[in-house]
Amino acid sequence: MSRRHPVTEFARYLRTETVGGMVLLGATAVALIWANSPLSDAYFGLRDLGAGPLTVGGWAKDGLLAIFFFVAGLELKRELVVGELSTFKAAVLPVVAALGGMIVPALTALTLAWGSPGIEKAWAIPVATDIAFALGVLALTASGLPSSLRIFLLSLAVVDDLGAIIVIAVLFTSHFNVLAALLVVVLLAAYWFLQHKRISSPWLYVPIAVATWWFMHESGIHATIAGVALALLTRVRRDPYENEAPAIRLEHRLQPWSAGLAVPAFALFAAGVPVNGAALSALFSDKIAMGVIAGLLVGKMVGIVGSSALAVGLRLAVWPSGAGPRDIVAVAMLGGVGFTVSLLIADLSLPDPDTAKAAVLLASLAASLLAAVLLIRRSRAHGTMSE
Repeated sequence: MSRRHPVTEFARYLRTETVGGMVLLGATAVALIWANSPLSDAYFGLRDLGAGPLTVGGWAKDGLLAIFFFVAGLELKRELVVGELSTFKAAVLPVVAALGGMIVPALTALTLAWGSPGIEKAWAIPVATDIAFALGVLALTASGLPSSLRIFLLSLAVVDDLGAIIVIAVLFTSHFNVLAALLVVVLLAAYWFLQHKRISSPWLYVPIAVATWWFMHESGIHATIAGVALALLTRVRRDPYENEAPAIRLEHRLQPWSAGLAVPAFALFAAGVPVNGAALSALFSDKIAMGVIAGLLVGKMVGIVGSSALAVGLRLAVWPSGAGPRDIVAVAMLGGVGFTVSLLIADLSLPDPDTAKAAVLLASLAASLLAAVLLIRRSRAHGTMSE
């Protein structure tokens, strides 16, 4: 048998949503245990170890996470061009729900933490929904629910992440190197030209992608934005002679690397926060931490459900096929699973982000458990109705 078969099977395994969520959860658990063990000095020493222009943790945050954003960007481009977001009517509900699920949590955090040092940027921490965790919980608990709800959650999370990416680009550009930014534009134009001319050689694309990432980093704009920019320039319509369009092929090949390496490595170095009596008490005395928890657990639910009901009430959209408001409530609870991007924004927005990151972890865990209960109940209700 071919030696490549086990690798192919392993890649296929990593593409499943439940496995991606479990790997992410495992990396988080390792980080928390390691950072709170007698070997914690080794953990923080490794995270802060210099490796060229960045630390090891910096490479995970700025480098590997660009792969995650590239894969998310490919999925967004596909949905916008040929998928669920390609028509106005189909796109309205998840887009409006995503906007509500960003605005209300941000306002919640800003209101509760008004006047706290760092809130001028930390209000953005609860705006994001973690695609991997949310879809993993949905896959584990909602076998009896209509498939349209998965598409709704996926579309919502992708739009949500796009909004978070824009927030990162606007809020966290501390300096701006015009020459580096111009080189990014030139490289992106070259990438688009190669796509337009149907050139497929990785010997051209890989150097362009790496150079785009580097000059994006040097420009002062967060380097992960390079992943999204390249993804949105990737062709998603298949030519007659192609088995797959480039975006589909790249998403298929890179998704296991994103789920199996990039996101877990980021979680390993981002989720290692002290969990002791002082840290836990700070969660409920720190205004920013309280704002993050309330934003993810309450703001997300209110924003997603309220904006969805408003869009349907105004006849701008319809509920997902076979689903209703109660199903949206259960899915909306998954919006409170902030994790990956929320941890990234916490790192970027605060000089000492440990308390805010602990708040993200606590809120994401609570949202997962509450959503699981609601989804199981709705799944049973749909099973009863189908009998």
